[in-house]
Amino acid sequence: MKTIHKELPYTAADELTNELFTEDSIFFDIETTGFSPAHTSLYLIGCARRAGSYLCIDQFFAEHKKEEKLILNAFLELLRPYDTIITFNGIGFDIPYLKAKCDTYELKEHFSDYTYVDIFKSVRQIRHILSLPNYKQKTIEAFLKIERADTYSGGELINVYHSYVQKPQEDLLDLLLLHNFEDVLGMIDLLPILSYVHLFHGRFLSVTPAVNELTSYRNTLETELILELEPEFLLPQRFSYNQNGIYLTAHEKVCRIAIRLFTGELKYFFPNYKDYDYLPEEDRAIHKSVSSYVDKEYRIAAKAATCYTRHEGVFVPQFEDLITPSFRKEYKEKVSHFELTTDFLQSEELLQAYAKHILKKLIEKNFL
Repeated sequence: MKTIHKELPYTAADELTNELFTEDSIFFDIETTGFSPAHTSLYLIGCARRAGSYLCIDQFFAEHKKEEKLILNAFLELLRPYDTIITFNGIGFDIPYLKAKCDTYELKEHFSDYTYVDIFKSVRQIRHILSLPNYKQKTIEAFLKIERADTYSGGELINVYHSYVQKPQEDLLDLLLLHNFEDVLGMIDLLPILSYVHLFHGRFLSVTPAVNELTSYRNTLETELILELEPEFLLPQRFSYNQNGIYLTAHEKVCRIAIRLFTGELKYFFPNYKDYDYLPEEDRAIHKSVSSYVDKEYRIAAKAATCYTRHEGVFVPQFEDLITPSFRKEYKEKVSHFELTTDFLQSEELLQAYAKHILKKLIEKNFL
């Protein structure tokens, strides 16, 4: 078994990296000869951890299959002082693979005791928003403008490892170690991708509203609500997203959400429709305590779909009844609205709640 230890000067590049990558957390990445732990070999484990102002990179390399247990033991020992594991698809692949290998060698592991940050699993939540070709590590690195010297994929290096086992050569070893080294080191630089995830989970510092009038492509005058958010963490690359009349653009410390408003008449549906009568000629419902004074020929018992009063105004869409009173075009309409008011525009609490509501819905993709 070969053990490689390197120490590099380290300063967190941004606030999010500093928050997630503490001296209590550790990155790791494994290299194997395939996906099935029962039929393939584990040959390299790389780790990155902080020690004061230094970044420590440790790599445990099995020169042949018989050293699998040795590198597993070394890795498990290194994990002991830490409480958080940061990985890229570790929950989906690395951890199950290592647990299976530990079972094979009857090694006691404590993977269930750790807190996990899985970069791949987290960013997949907003994959339809970022619209990258795929969510492999190198693809996300390209999006973040991260450069690396290694050009190989893990799959391409399997034959390199088999060649090394047959005939150990330094140049082959260097290729194997470099790929794993840059995977581990690159994971640290990947952490800013989670700033986008945190934004959509409501981590922003402030929200400033504005109402804007614009001419649509149909040459009609329309109104939109602009919410300008200050993300808690810097968004390293610009992106935009459009869904269901909501248009979002964001970069660095500015996120701008434009929401098309509805101007006209909507209906407010009363609860407890059995307590109301519907007046067909007036197209509205009134409470039975009042309708008893109306001739019977002008009123009928209200149904849920006819138990409403009509209201004119400028309305903001919402995709659950977050802000009340809520208005709809028809009773079974999925989208409800609330009236755009000065009270809403001046309420930090309501603006925060509404912005979080919109961001949460955008994660759901086709939420209508």
